[in-house]
Amino acid sequence: MTVVVLHGAVADGSGMDEQDVLVEVETVCQALAALGHRPVPVPLSLDLGVAIESLHRLQPRFAFNLVESVAGKGSLIALGPMTLDFLNIPFTGASADATYLTSNKPLAKRIMTLEGIDTPPWLAVEENPPGPVAPGRYILKSVWEHASIGIDERSVLYADGAAALRQALRLRRETIGGPCFAEAYVEGREFNLSLLADEKDPRVLPPAEILFENFPPGKLRLVDYRAKWDTDSFEYRQTPRCFRFPDADADLLASLRRIALRCWEVFRLRGYGRVDFRVDGDGRPWVLEVNTNPCLSPDAGFLAAAGEAGLGITDVVARICADLP
Repeated sequence: MTVVVLHGAVADGSGMDEQDVLVEVETVCQALAALGHRPVPVPLSLDLGVAIESLHRLQPRFAFNLVESVAGKGSLIALGPMTLDFLNIPFTGASADATYLTSNKPLAKRIMTLEGIDTPPWLAVEENPPGPVAPGRYILKSVWEHASIGIDERSVLYADGAAALRQALRLRRETIGGPCFAEAYVEGREFNLSLLADEKDPRVLPPAEILFENFPPGKLRLVDYRAKWDTDSFEYRQTPRCFRFPDADADLLASLRRIALRCWEVFRLRGYGRVDFRVDGDGRPWVLEVNTNPCLSPDAGFLAAAGEAGLGITDVVARICADLP
């Protein structure tokens, strides 16, 4: 049975985050083959006709959607599921609507706020906040890009109000690579909660905390681009993932699980997903973002969490495929 593995085309000279997509494709193809499918990778570029012609020719039973960006732009992430919808090909993972709503971070934060899910206050250039913007530290982020693209220590600044933040956003826009927004910086612990479809309800995989080991005083505890991708950097080496917690964290972990499941419900996720948190000094969790398409590379967080639950890549891919609409 032919299964297309749809992914964003990777150009020569692309960054480490984009190159990792090819590792992810190979990993998923091996798992699909182990499940008895005939996987065929199909890259998606701005020349949609090429991919559409391949999909017509292959007539796949379904598509495994791994599109995280198109032409290097995260803002085009929904082109993958939208193209598959157009061709009436079933596909794994979240719908085009859920993909769009969660990938536009300010829009996702607005929805979370309306649904009573705590997310740090934010400001985008074009927005008029309902009240005064509190002075404090903010982190400037891309509206669309994921994988900490454009984030480093220069992304965090102190601002005394909306005007200063808007000016900082305008100056930072080119460095970040497009539209950006400011989010209140939460000093505290960082957690990732991975979710996987199960027979009836989604299953929350073991929570992971990102540790900040040996960070000197004054250095921001930040999972920036170097921490995710630059294997020779201090930030990469000193931010290991931890799955072991003291009993004192039991209530906090239960709260994180509840909120992650609530995000799954609110955004109507399918297959798999991941919710990223910061927890402030008072133990209050804040959702940073919801990822409908977390990386499935062997060294990525999702498969690490699955491994803690005794699940291998073939188990994970089988459950994602079983949650096809």
